[in-house]
Amino acid sequence: MLLYNDNLQPTAPLAWPNRGLAFSDGFFETMVFAGGRLRYAALHAARMQQAAAALYLELPPPLASATALENTLHRLLQAQNLPTEARLRVQLWRAGGGRYTPPTDSVEWLATAEALTLDNSLIQQADFAEETQTIYSPLSFCKGPQAWLYVRAAHERQQRGLDEIILTDAAGHVAEAGAAAVFWLRNETLYTPALTTGCVAGVRRQHLLAVARQHHIPYVEGLFTRAELHAAEAVFVANVAAIRPVLRLGTTSFKLGHPLLEQLLHGEQ
Repeated sequence: MLLYNDNLQPTAPLAWPNRGLAFSDGFFETMVFAGGRLRYAALHAARMQQAAAALYLELPPPLASATALENTLHRLLQAQNLPTEARLRVQLWRAGGGRYTPPTDSVEWLATAEALTLDNSLIQQADFAEETQTIYSPLSFCKGPQAWLYVRAAHERQQRGLDEIILTDAAGHVAEAGAAAVFWLRNETLYTPALTTGCVAGVRRQHLLAVARQHHIPYVEGLFTRAELHAAEAVFVANVAAIRPVLRLGTTSFKLGHPLLEQLLHGEQ
């Protein structure tokens, strides 16, 4: 069962023309429903609103606010009779046909859900990507318009037998992991790349920085070299589904159980 333009149905028709397929004229959002609530609902709604504005799209009422988004997706979960924890994806694309010139600001959308499989395991081996770099753009903060980058990165990770891959920008600055934000700890400070590297403005990233502020943990968003990541005391990646410590980056090993990471995790509860 899925939600297609707010209608529950077993399958979604592939109408043509479809600007999502023809021009990637849209975006998507991935979320987690747990404990009867949409995790980080306000942050997801804010990023969707920002993405819609950047693409000159109008969010439909069922997706236009945190409350509406949570209610809409809860309806889908109930229809599918899924367990208490689920992974959801909302895909939006501009309605109508045409060529590059957009004929409308209206959207079509599709929401799907599946049982959430948690993976909090340690990342045994990570390394820097050699074939793909992040690209900063007016849309690099959201998911979808530059998805090809992460497909290429995932392919390289798979071919090299890595557990995680770290992307840099064209200038060599550390940007993000293949499907998560990257953080590291050194000298009692939390570090993460700035959005100007072209990394996604991750919802868990925003939440962790908010937790750091609330608990007076110093943090820095900036432009960092590979050497600075190698010099970290501890490294971890984070997305809405999990936080996963990195044991090894290339030939550099990191410690587990860093007290600052434990403080962040405790602050999230």
